[in-house]
Amino acid sequence: MIFSRLIKLIGKEKFQEIQDKSVLIFGLGGVGGNATEAIARSGFGTIILVDNDTIDESNINRQIIALNSTVNKIKTEVMKERILDINPQCTVITYQRFYDFNTKEDIWNNKIDYVIDCIDTITYKIDIIKECISRDITFISVMGTGNKFYPEKLEILPLSKTEYDPIARVIRGKLNKEYNLKKIMVVASKEAPLKVDSTVNSPFSNSFVPNTAGILAASYIFNKVISK
Repeated sequence: MIFSRLIKLIGKEKFQEIQDKSVLIFGLGGVGGNATEAIARSGFGTIILVDNDTIDESNINRQIIALNSTVNKIKTEVMKERILDINPQCTVITYQRFYDFNTKEDIWNNKIDYVIDCIDTITYKIDIIKECISRDITFISVMGTGNKFYPEKLEILPLSKTEYDPIARVIRGKLNKEYNLKKIMVVASKEAPLKVDSTVNSPFSNSFVPNTAGILAASYIFNKVISK
């Protein structure tokens, strides 16, 4: 049986709870791909994927679905195929789109129990947080993982406790007056980012930090389910 080892760990009743839950995952890059993989291998019954991109050769160094054989393919489609190869009983819903104020409405109309935010655009990270709070959906948001080297410095912690993270700093400033930052859980690193090439604006990434952040985010959701 696919999940026999997991059932022995948490019991049939808890595993049934996992099978009954849906997880909405925004972004299928280094972070989101690994979060999705861990969620799929944990037996969640419904996984909803949102990503607009196709796989690029530059993704191969860190993204779990990025292979020479998948370059130029649509990320949501590749990930859906991978999930179903892991667990054919999983329901996979895909949205190949960039999440914004004009494209979001039907995404939120799904039955959503949990959310993992792995996108980079701060404006829409904030919107996802607000949507989850207003809908009383348990969620976790992953902060910046670029330009960092040490996965062991990643933590699951309240937004109010983040350090050395430019994305978290901006989000704290935007939400501080309206929300209790101690109740907004994130994955963030205590490592200061290192910019090795000041002529390039986009962050650099390795195969350790983003991937570990995604697994931590998935573990947070998994443990929320089995602790109830």
